[in-house]
Amino acid sequence: MATDTHEVVEAVATSSHNAPGAEAAPGMPQLDFTTFPNQIFWLVVTLVVIYLVLSRVALPRIGSILAERQGTITNDIAAAEDLKAKALEAEDVYNKALADARSAALDIAAQARAEIQGDLNDAIAKADAEIAAKAAEGEKAIAEIRASALQAVQEVANDTASEIVTVLGGKSDAKSVASAVSARMKG
Repeated sequence: MATDTHEVVEAVATSSHNAPGAEAAPGMPQLDFTTFPNQIFWLVVTLVVIYLVLSRVALPRIGSILAERQGTITNDIAAAEDLKAKALEAEDVYNKALADARSAALDIAAQARAEIQGDLNDAIAKADAEIAAKAAEGEKAIAEIRASALQAVQEVANDTASEIVTVLGGKSDAKSVASAVSARMKG
């Protein structure tokens, strides 16, 4: 069947080209000057229809969409500016709260230092009092030891002097030996 169609097309083509008295068919119909008025008419009708469709249907829809987008953009920009202002306000509140917290922390630290210094001063005063009491007790003990040592030295000196006088062949008197030893110890 495909071959039949091709044969018919070839036959028609050869008959029109080879037919005596047949005129040559013009090339493209768009370039045929005899059809220009008809083509111009339909061109104008088509352009008017396209213009009417665009101006009445498509462009108003596009315009409304653009207006809606512009409104959305404007609202979003306004909302962003509001949020930015709120963020700046929140940052100021945060910075103020931070400064207040630092101030409170410094006050608490100063109070703690003052309390610690007071406790330290009390502890130092108590320790100084204990040290002074122990030093007084120590000095008293040293004085007692010194006094007992002097008394022991004096007794030993008296006994030694008495023995020396007896060994040398004299008679020792306890009062005279004690007075001689005490005179010598005084200087």
